[in-house]
Amino acid sequence: MKSIAIIYHSRQGHTQFIAQQIQLGAAQVEQLKIDLFTAEQLMSQPELLCHYDGLIWGSPTYLGGVSGTLKQLMDATGPLWKKQAFKGKLAAGFTVSSLPAGDKQSTLISLFTFAMQHGMIWVGNPILPEQHQGVPYTQAANRLGSWSGLMAQVEHASAANAFDFGDIKTAQLFGQNFALSLSAYQGVMIT
Repeated sequence: MKSIAIIYHSRQGHTQFIAQQIQLGAAQVEQLKIDLFTAEQLMSQPELLCHYDGLIWGSPTYLGGVSGTLKQLMDATGPLWKKQAFKGKLAAGFTVSSLPAGDKQSTLISLFTFAMQHGMIWVGNPILPEQHQGVPYTQAANRLGSWSGLMAQVEHASAANAFDFGDIKTAQLFGQNFALSLSAYQGVMIT
């Protein structure tokens, strides 16, 4: 059975909420194990991630990049990089901020670069923006138009009430797409 780890940092619960929505979407694909981890849980034992076939990384966007906590975990994987322990695993990324742009793209680029340095294979976001098909903007999947990963915009409210339906739908579709990609992936790589 193939497995996915969704790794995230969430200070106020918003990024955690999106991670849970990604997990719900991925769970639509049968025969997969999907686990959620906070960055804090893995800080002293990032090698636990070696047991997963797919890694989805998530962070709020703080000052144009990943949070310090997620960056600490990324740095803690240095010894795994030396062994190329993540080579050939599928990877993806997601981020949350309060503004429509909010420099979320630079957060995704940071996650992408991290994945590439580890030899992972990046899965983007193929979801077409639904507002171009007449779906109301707040209801539309991929309304923020991100292809490199998942972007969500959060209002200043509790996590359960902070997101437009379109971002929740996008997170679930993003998780489902990643799970389908992992199910089809044969893991063939040149060493």
